[in-house]
Amino acid sequence: MKITDVRIRLVNKEDNKLKAVASITIDECFVIHDIKVIESTEGAFIAMPSRKTNDGEYKDIAHPLNTETRELLKQAILTAYYDELKG
Repeated sequence: MKITDVRIRLVNKEDNKLKAVASITIDECFVIHDIKVIESTEGAFIAMPSRKTNDGEYKDIAHPLNTETRELLKQAILTAYYDELKG
């Protein structure tokens, strides 16, 4: 699997933990939208797109199946996020 494109849309709201929304393209043929970049006291992390269920919980719509893939996505998205902040 190769991440062939990462697009970042910064969110400019004060006092908001949500800092950006990302879209990634995998192997130039599959796109995942609405990956959130969230800032916490321990640093930035990503949250995969999700939906709210009838019982009020959130379930991921798309997500990596293993730690290696999650780290690959996280690194690519956060690198693009920090590059976008630099301008």
